[in-house]
Amino acid sequence: MKRLLTFLLLFVMSATVAFGCSPTGGNQQQVLSIYNYASYIAPEAIAQFEKENNVKIQYDTFENSDALYAKLKQGNPGYDLIFPADYMVKIMVAENIIEPLNLNNIPNQKNLDPKFINQSFDPGNKYSLPYQWGTMGIGYNFKATKTEINSWAAMFDPKYTGKTAWQDDARYTLAGVLMYLGLDPNTTNPEEINKARDLLIKNKNMIAAFVPDTGQALLDQGEVNLTMEWSGDIFQVMKENSNLRYAIPKEGTVIFSDNMAIPKGARHKELAEKFINFALQPEIGAKISNFTRFGSPNKAAIDKGLIDPQDLKNPQIYPPAEVLGKMKFLEDVGKATALYDRAWTEVKAGAGK
Repeated sequence: MKRLLTFLLLFVMSATVAFGCSPTGGNQQQVLSIYNYASYIAPEAIAQFEKENNVKIQYDTFENSDALYAKLKQGNPGYDLIFPADYMVKIMVAENIIEPLNLNNIPNQKNLDPKFINQSFDPGNKYSLPYQWGTMGIGYNFKATKTEINSWAAMFDPKYTGKTAWQDDARYTLAGVLMYLGLDPNTTNPEEINKARDLLIKNKNMIAAFVPDTGQALLDQGEVNLTMEWSGDIFQVMKENSNLRYAIPKEGTVIFSDNMAIPKGARHKELAEKFINFALQPEIGAKISNFTRFGSPNKAAIDKGLIDPQDLKNPQIYPPAEVLGKMKFLEDVGKATALYDRAWTEVKAGAGK
């Protein structure tokens, strides 16, 4: 947990200079306001960008894509750079929440793996560029399970009653249950969505909590034995706790690509583009992925051998093609979003967590 404490200390320090006053009381520095997940960037990358550009970074955090969307939907409260998930980019473009990028200011886009650019949610990368990618799977305590986990079925196994946690996120949690049921995680069929809802409610005694991106902490502290969580989040705590494991369920799971984008009304658009270009340098991209333990979309960083070789060889972080073939990106389901929201409200009420 030392890295996390260092990370938090760095951003508490950054937050105290929200209006950019230099420590010596001299000229004011520009402030780049970033809105991202916690522990989702290497602190040394932040420090390097601040030093090289004589700026301060104000770093605020959100818990999931819904929280990011809710914050920006009512108007930009002052952010210059945000990190939406793949399907959320498409929603934000449709609702005029994010700005087109000036790709001429971001030449380091050349370093990206072609697999992660020009995707259906943002053709031509007009509005976003990839940041990190990974999977949603099951983190578990091998000391408690005494067996390897390889299926979503474990989340419904009575022997873990009261010791499982799911993401407090309608789309991702319902997606995991839908894939367990052999259904499309992007279904717009209300009967299928309700099947996932009903299974969660039926197994409410299994569930200790719906967590806002903190399942890894509950797992690490022994409060749960299994948790639905992002790959990198589990690998971060695994470094400190040898009992923990991560599994990609055999039924398939959600793969995601988080992206860098600029919200409407950003006060420092060019500085935000400078940060995006900075993050896409091979050396910086490697620093970020080596800290977060998520997959890097930066092909140049991989080709230059800058990614931690143990991570690069880990099939749970960089899955082989046959495993990737069972994964799906979430998509914008349009009006069917209301079906997911209603089902989720009923899950939360029915499971009582």
